[in-house]
Amino acid sequence: MAFQPIIDVRTREIFAYEALVRGKGGQGAGVILSQVTQENRYIFDQTCRVTAVALASRLQMPCFVSINFLPNAVYQAATCIRATLEAARAHGFPTSRLIFEITENEKLVDKEHLKSIIREYRRQGFKTAIDDFGAGYAGLNLLAEFQPDIIKLDMEMVRAIDTDPVRQAIVRGILGVCAALGIESIAEGVETSGEFETLLGMGVGLFQGYLFAKPGFEVLPEVTWPELPG
Repeated sequence: MAFQPIIDVRTREIFAYEALVRGKGGQGAGVILSQVTQENRYIFDQTCRVTAVALASRLQMPCFVSINFLPNAVYQAATCIRATLEAARAHGFPTSRLIFEITENEKLVDKEHLKSIIREYRRQGFKTAIDDFGAGYAGLNLLAEFQPDIIKLDMEMVRAIDTDPVRQAIVRGILGVCAALGIESIAEGVETSGEFETLLGMGVGLFQGYLFAKPGFEVLPEVTWPELPG
């Protein structure tokens, strides 16, 4: 696993670290996910969860850890979460600091199944997030089915937003919906000060991207804190 911080510029604290799967030789997530099949999906998903929790504990992570999960790998949510809970207990990591992100890496098969997963995760006290909001299935139709604690704005919506009035209008609309529904928003993939300042001006407080820190392989990377305008 590599970890990339999600920062809260309002408090100048690290809100969470996202756990990002890597190969043993440091290969990127795409290389690893391309090897996930119907046969190994469940064990892959379980192994990622347990590894993320174990490393978060070993690195003495003081905040949330955000773990991607594959909805189609979860059969019965209460059963599938058991290994994660056992890992958290074994390593002394508080389950109240777990966030589960619905990933965009596979096509959603059954929305009712996903809703049942989210209900169980909430019952367990976990936070939930929709990753890559605005890409693929992770859009307004999914948001209408259930409301997570967090949405992460897809990096393609963030890219060059400071010079693109169309993207600005779309993101303002998404943020308005989030505000009305009580959902926190994270801008991911932020790479330039222009993108950061534009999103900050729209009311975004949580950020993730190379502008602040690149993922660190089995370490918690240092954050470059941005200067706030004014």
